[in-house]
Amino acid sequence: QEWENTFATWDPQNFCNISKVILPTDTYWSPTVFILERVNGQNSNLDYMAIMHNGSFKSSQPFQVTLTCSLMIFKFPFDTQTCNLSIASYLYPAVTDLVMKMKRTPAEMMKDSQSYFLTDGEWKFTNLSIIEYREELDDEEFSVVTYVISMERRPTLYILNLILPTCALYLLDLAVLFGPSSLEEKISFQIAIILGSSMLAVILNNILPTSSNKPPVIGTH
Repeated sequence: QEWENTFATWDPQNFCNISKVILPTDTYWSPTVFILERVNGQNSNLDYMAIMHNGSFKSSQPFQVTLTCSLMIFKFPFDTQTCNLSIASYLYPAVTDLVMKMKRTPAEMMKDSQSYFLTDGEWKFTNLSIIEYREELDDEEFSVVTYVISMERRPTLYILNLILPTCALYLLDLAVLFGPSSLEEKISFQIAIILGSSMLAVILNNILPTSSNKPPVIGTH
């Protein structure tokens, strides 16, 4: 966060050429912002801010936060999810007191986010866009900045562990059904395939995500 305070300025030549000081965040006023989708989080202990001689304030407080997102897993494991991270301050109206603006462009934020994101995990960070708008609440308008985060699931592990075994069972079922073997052999093969399908269904029940209005195609078939 960066903001300006015209009452906190000084001439560095009168103070041993000191142009920057570090003070606790409760020394001066600082904007209070909220993450609307936040469930819980862990704040850092870096409760300090940098004050420049021209009245510019800079505060960086990294923390880990858990958000709520609406998942669409119908195309699992080839799904792409979009999550919003909305930052707002409902203590200061946007018309008279506080207006939030992004200092960096979405392309710059995207580049930084890709360098911080864990690239070898289950998800692939694909896009980041920023929306600045005003939200009306109780006849007042408040400034809101929303980060729209897009992520794509890496399907390789699910293809090897789920899709290929499922297709192999179906192909084996067709081969046994239309094969030249006797009725007793077909029955024994069908029982083995049913047992294999049941075990695969148990594995799918533990792996497939459940927080969605529509179940994934691989689960319904």
